[in-house]
Amino acid sequence: MTMRERSVVVLGVTGCIAAYKAIEVMRGLQKAGVAVQVVLTRSGRRFVAPLTFEALSGRPVISEMFAPDSNREIVHIRVAQEAALLAVVPATANILGKFARGIADDFLSTLYLSCACPVLLAPAMNSEMWNHPAVRENLAVLRERGHRIVEPAAGMLACGTEGVGRLAETKAIIGGILEILGAGRSMAGLRVLVTAGPTIEDIDPVRFISSRSSGKMGYALATAARMRGASVMLISGPTSLPAPAGVDLVRVRSAADMKDAVLQRFPLADIVLKAAAVSDFRPLAPAAQKLKKDSQPAALALALNEDILALLGESKKSQVLVGFAAETEDILNRGWAKMAQKNLDMIVVNDVSSGVFGQDRATVHLLRRGRDVETLSDETKTTIAHRILDAALDLISSRATASEQG
Repeated sequence: MTMRERSVVVLGVTGCIAAYKAIEVMRGLQKAGVAVQVVLTRSGRRFVAPLTFEALSGRPVISEMFAPDSNREIVHIRVAQEAALLAVVPATANILGKFARGIADDFLSTLYLSCACPVLLAPAMNSEMWNHPAVRENLAVLRERGHRIVEPAAGMLACGTEGVGRLAETKAIIGGILEILGAGRSMAGLRVLVTAGPTIEDIDPVRFISSRSSGKMGYALATAARMRGASVMLISGPTSLPAPAGVDLVRVRSAADMKDAVLQRFPLADIVLKAAAVSDFRPLAPAAQKLKKDSQPAALALALNEDILALLGESKKSQVLVGFAAETEDILNRGWAKMAQKNLDMIVVNDVSSGVFGQDRATVHLLRRGRDVETLSDETKTTIAHRILDAALDLISSRATASEQG
């Protein structure tokens, strides 16, 4: 069973006053023709009775790992295999922590570790909990995995105070789920090549030059493309990020390594997303032994690395080629110039003068020939990744239409 053949949204409901709103989410999905399997935690049962969900969904609610008669099958594996998407509404601080740290001590947390499908989380909690460093850290981990976070709204909370923590509007949650489900079919049959992270150029066996790239944008692109059904090749420089599920990951170190890996796979790709921050320069003569202070040269001689993106622009045929530019000044003009010089179909430009490397959010500008500049302001990198993929698909569609008319 492939991800595109899965047809059930698993709706996890945890112990929170907002649990009753999960009923509205389920009904909205059903109106859109989506089948829903509810997983209700023990704490969730204190707020909403299982019978309510069973009557409306037509499916038994799952709560326990070891329910009667469940020994005939491994239920969490079956449910994971059927799931097109796992949505947790509401998602408490407790479940966010379990998911982030891989704790599997009930059905929902065990199911999460068994799922290869997209995940959407709609947190709801007290504002102090929402802003706690532990919760923020867990959210950062989950975002890095490519999970969609439907952030809570501000307003009056159940505890009687006002602040951020209220469950997002059910329309926003339903819309996010339907968007992911629709996206899951949009890139079926396409082959996507993504580069990510920095490269490292050795000065000696201890020291090197590199960039501040974290790889988060490239990994978000690879994860989003895989979620949409594409076959994804990810070529990554050194990062601390976990490998995205279902992606063909190739790890490289230097710009030369990156060039070889990219050129080998470029002819196989339909869409190429060059998000890696490849070093422009390398030490001309790396030292075989560690350089000592008393013998350190007064200057470091550098050689220019080959421009991988320019090489691809020269040799591309039918591929959609997307470049990325990190600029500190005159960013749009520089972006347009790079797109023309390197024969790109699109370039994603961002201003890095304020130190955005390693952050989960960014402001970027999408530049395409004959189109107005599209700016995505202070968006998550997951959201940006999906918009870039939308734009790439639009380019493919435009080419197909032009070919038919020609």
